[in-house]
Amino acid sequence: MEDVENWRGITGQINAFKNAVGDAQKITYMGSPSVCTPFAALMAYAVREKENHFISFIDLETSHEFELKPWGVTLTEKVSDPHDSDVVVLLGGLSMPKANVDTEKLNNVVGEILKDGGKLIGLCFMDMFTKAGWLEKVDFDLIIDGTLTGVIKK
Repeated sequence: MEDVENWRGITGQINAFKNAVGDAQKITYMGSPSVCTPFAALMAYAVREKENHFISFIDLETSHEFELKPWGVTLTEKVSDPHDSDVVVLLGGLSMPKANVDTEKLNNVVGEILKDGGKLIGLCFMDMFTKAGWLEKVDFDLIIDGTLTGVIKK
């Protein structure tokens, strides 16, 4: 994969994501619970007019739909159906060694829930998918990757 566009900051990441999902109506995020969930919620809020689901790791039984509440986006308690998703978003936490995700099983789950002609998007920081060797194992349509740098001021 090669760099095709640059973005900066949270707004830049959100805009890159909105452009990537385009007119998709159903989006399913897959990631590590608690760590990836807030990032999925942020993206789901950005495209809140669409149907958004979150799956913990690769377990379809943990699929829950995001809903908009007055205090923000939250997951419903009822198990939801992620099948026939226009877009599947893999969050970087899946590629961390402690997540222990088998990419062959992951690809099978993606194949089960992604519509024919759908889009597989990676969303990560610090080039996680590349470092984990996933570019050779997962057929991403595109990856939205950010680099975090910071400073502490006193």
